[in-house]
Amino acid sequence: MSEKLFLNKTFRNIRFDRNEFAGAFGDLGTDLPLIVGIILAAKLDGTSVLVMFGLMQILTGILYQMPMPVQPLKAMATIVITQKVNASVLYGAGLAIGFTMLLLSISGMLEKLAKIVPKSVVRGIQFGLGLQLGMLALREYVPADGVSGYWLSLVAFLIAIFFLGNRKYPAALFLITLGLIYAFSLKGEISSLAQGLGFSLPTFHSPTWEDILTGFLLLTLPQIPLSLGNSILATRQIAEDLFQRKLTIKQIGLTYAFMNLVNPFFGGVPTCHGSGGMAGHYAFGARTGGSVIIEGSFYLALGLFFGHGFELLVSVFPLPILGIILFFEGLTLMLLIRDMFESKRDLAIVMFVGLIAVGFPYGYLIGLIAGTGIAYLIKYRVVNWTD
Repeated sequence: MSEKLFLNKTFRNIRFDRNEFAGAFGDLGTDLPLIVGIILAAKLDGTSVLVMFGLMQILTGILYQMPMPVQPLKAMATIVITQKVNASVLYGAGLAIGFTMLLLSISGMLEKLAKIVPKSVVRGIQFGLGLQLGMLALREYVPADGVSGYWLSLVAFLIAIFFLGNRKYPAALFLITLGLIYAFSLKGEISSLAQGLGFSLPTFHSPTWEDILTGFLLLTLPQIPLSLGNSILATRQIAEDLFQRKLTIKQIGLTYAFMNLVNPFFGGVPTCHGSGGMAGHYAFGARTGGSVIIEGSFYLALGLFFGHGFELLVSVFPLPILGIILFFEGLTLMLLIRDMFESKRDLAIVMFVGLIAVGFPYGYLIGLIAGTGIAYLIKYRVVNWTD
């Protein structure tokens, strides 16, 4: 096959028009705050994170030829941000979940496991993640700059409320702009920021078995039920709803696995697909993989030519602004439990799992096991608990 024919076949269903360009910003409000938070908490290399994140977006856009997003793993990101997990453990967790998802996908167990963990337990973990993010935002990030930080937080909160749910003008873009203005006007880092321009490449990492085991226990196990529910099942459903594409669980699981088997070796953060991101791209006008490729190219260029400057930008970015963004991230996660309100039993399990996740060491793992056990005891009438 000639090079021209290969390119024509590869990009036959991909467009790069203004609608795809607009759609490329549909997931920015979710991805960027998490990436910034992870870099700050784990002290990661900005070049490595941005380049690998961009490459995964581009490869996914080419492979699926639809707006299949790539996002940081939310459970892992939340735990890393709130508990200041170091980079080595994060890379180990990435490899652990990559191997886990590969084995589950190939063996066919992924479909079976998706049916084992009750939805109420998944919602409980989501509630715990949201609560933990909100607590972190209010306790550490908002008060970080003293009185001026509180005023900045108030302005940011009002902006977020005003633009909440606005797909055309996402609140996060205004908040990031406000944060940059605040940083440059009060901290005077523009001249130093220019010094960050220059070509750089990701750094190589080799996670140890200890990192992989620790990462598996601390970060991978809490992530698995969320990935089953949100990254795989919900993504498959929304692809069919919006694009009439019947993707398989195995197909999504394999690309999920591939990303996480590659990212850790080059300093990238663990990533997944996501139904919310796909909906965001669609809402802004994207209909092909062009939007994801455009977004990935933005991150790739930023990492290759401004990676070290991005690290400085992250270091001077006002924590109160990040706190407001994280607060609304947490609120969004907590609001997902609304579909549990009709059942007192399910709502109780949600609260039980969520509070254990926040209050205990390895709480997400304990909540996952205990919540699933209680749900099945109730289901089979071992425990007499009626609505």
